[in-house]
Amino acid sequence: MSGRVFLVFAVLFWSAPLNFFAQSPAKSVAASPSPVPTAAPQPSPTPTTKSLVDSMDSTDLKEAIQLLKNNYIKPEALNETELSRATFEGLLTRLGRGVVLLPDAAADPTEPATPFYGEIIEDHIGYLRLGTLNRANLDTLDANVQTFGAKKVDAVVLDLRASAATNDFATASEFAKRFCPKGKPLFTLRKTTVRQERSFTSDREPSYQGLIIILADGDTAGASEAIAGVVRLYDKSLIIGQQTAGRAVEYSDLRLPSGKVLRVAVGEAVLPEGVPLFPGGLKPDVPVEMPGVDKREIFQQSREKGMTPFVVENARPHLNEAALISGKNPELEAMELAQRKNRSPEKSLVHDAVLQRALDLVTSIAIFNSARK
Repeated sequence: MSGRVFLVFAVLFWSAPLNFFAQSPAKSVAASPSPVPTAAPQPSPTPTTKSLVDSMDSTDLKEAIQLLKNNYIKPEALNETELSRATFEGLLTRLGRGVVLLPDAAADPTEPATPFYGEIIEDHIGYLRLGTLNRANLDTLDANVQTFGAKKVDAVVLDLRASAATNDFATASEFAKRFCPKGKPLFTLRKTTVRQERSFTSDREPSYQGLIIILADGDTAGASEAIAGVVRLYDKSLIIGQQTAGRAVEYSDLRLPSGKVLRVAVGEAVLPEGVPLFPGGLKPDVPVEMPGVDKREIFQQSREKGMTPFVVENARPHLNEAALISGKNPELEAMELAQRKNRSPEKSLVHDAVLQRALDLVTSIAIFNSARK
């Protein structure tokens, strides 16, 4: 029984007799009411510049600009070109991920494709890191999932933390079909006119049906956000990690006369029932912070070592009661041994706290389900 529950029972138990005895009539002398101190008024927070600007209507804005032109000490800073620059700069800030200005087309090189990675953890959990959403990784995903039956996999961790932004929503829908029920709508690529909208529906049976945990963070962007959202919707999956990028959009690159490129969001992916992904992204059900540099190091090393070393800490010599009694220090002895062998003590591996939380959750659910049987 928790302390809070115990406190509630205690209050109920002790208050009952007091209320019972309070029922008997008794004469009481009315006490003069004591003055109630009034709380000091709290100062209202100072409004931000953005909130003040947002509160201005078109009349205020037009008059403010005219007053600046008439009164500002440097009128050349308010000519038509400077006003247009200020307007455009403000739009870039306000529209955020919806508009990007590039110096030229070559300034945004294509990122190298991130390969798929799969592994069976703890003999029953399928770990699937999708990487770049392309046809090669989709084929590798199918090959991995086909082995799940023989390996008695009963849970899947779907890692989307290495799936960078892409406009290829058609291929993304193929990934989603592997985990979503047949006949269900996946997402719609909504554009400015209804005739330009494109809807994606699952037309095949899922490759895997069972417990799915999704890993995501700020690098989960574009079409991978749509996968995370629709798998969470249909499979009641939990997302663990950090908020996604909020860039589940289709961009169009528009060239300016100077050669600069204006990248504009011309379509957005919307989940069933009109749930938007842009610009807010997906918030995790279980927030877990993890430095991006650690994640990238783990993903790189996992190609040789696998993911298990990054979630299971290797046993190291440590000071304990038996060592204290015998007058020894295993930590110091291990360091001296390493020095005698002319090598530094083994550096501990970085830890994947996000994947560890997912594995803990899978274990907890398994224990709960077995207890109900």
